[in-house]
Amino acid sequence: MKKITLFLLLLSSLHATRISEVANVIGVRDNQIIGYSLVVGLKKTGDGTTSKFTLQSIANMLKAMNIDMLPTDIKSKNVAAVVVTAKFAPFARQGDAFDVTVSSIGDAKSLEGGTLLMTPLKGVDGKIYALAQGAITIGGKNEKGAGAESHPTVGMVYGGGLVEREIAQDLAHQESFTLSLKTSNFANAAAIQNTINAKYDENTSRAIDARTITINRPKNKSMVAFIAEVENLSFNFSQEQKIIINERTGTIIAGVDIEIKPVVVTQGEITVKILAQEGVSKPNGSVQMDKNLVIGLNENEVYTQKGTTTVANIARSLQKLGASPKAMISIFQAMKSAGAISCDLEVI
Repeated sequence: MKKITLFLLLLSSLHATRISEVANVIGVRDNQIIGYSLVVGLKKTGDGTTSKFTLQSIANMLKAMNIDMLPTDIKSKNVAAVVVTAKFAPFARQGDAFDVTVSSIGDAKSLEGGTLLMTPLKGVDGKIYALAQGAITIGGKNEKGAGAESHPTVGMVYGGGLVEREIAQDLAHQESFTLSLKTSNFANAAAIQNTINAKYDENTSRAIDARTITINRPKNKSMVAFIAEVENLSFNFSQEQKIIINERTGTIIAGVDIEIKPVVVTQGEITVKILAQEGVSKPNGSVQMDKNLVIGLNENEVYTQKGTTTVANIARSLQKLGASPKAMISIFQAMKSAGAISCDLEVI
């Protein structure tokens, strides 16, 4: 019988966390850039004559080199049209190198062994921020080589991108900056505000909403040093209680102390009655899992000490009763619908 896997988030409701782990500085982020180009030098694995845009691109390239040729006269299979994508890192300076991803958009069979021609990479504003060029590697197994199977129509040019235009960011002269929490939470926003104010001054930080905190720079500190100090501060992080279910793999992820109220659930041939008692009963035919958990196999009842009826214990009990992964997931969903589970339940 297939068993379900239960992962417990071994977290108390409050635990010390660094600010950098749960919040980002607004404006300090990657930017996406993109370009179109050709890959040459392929071993007859490039685009065929049905990819008209590839033939037109080859003709345009040759024309720029003073070679006038009609697209219909080009029969080469050693060239492929590609889209080049990359992330433009914050504070990137002219001449900085970065990796680019090269993806075929025609009917090429493989980009292995090819060379990416010089490619202008543009931002969403249409301006050119970088150029890319270089030999492509597809990784993994190639032709008869050993190793994992590769995806031959997507490759990388490591260090093939070069920054040409910088994105202006005058962080050093700013008087303040703003943090954005990765997940909205009023308690965490307030806790970060209080932690920063306790470290510096009561007017240094102010939580605007459940996600945004504005922070003023002290007069005697540089902005870079100040941000580094703030990100390294620890505060009492409030963990959101949640149950996550993956139906494809039969996996349940839950907080270790998520309680389930007494309830009766029937799913297929399984009926489970959950009882929370001051003293745990031990009827005939029962199995004691631990001092706070007893399973009545004859009656399909689960007896727990009050305050210990958690998702973890019920999952263990359902496994002991022979519930399949699909049945266990359905039971937890039914418990949520019945109000026996108060926290959010997310199916992925």
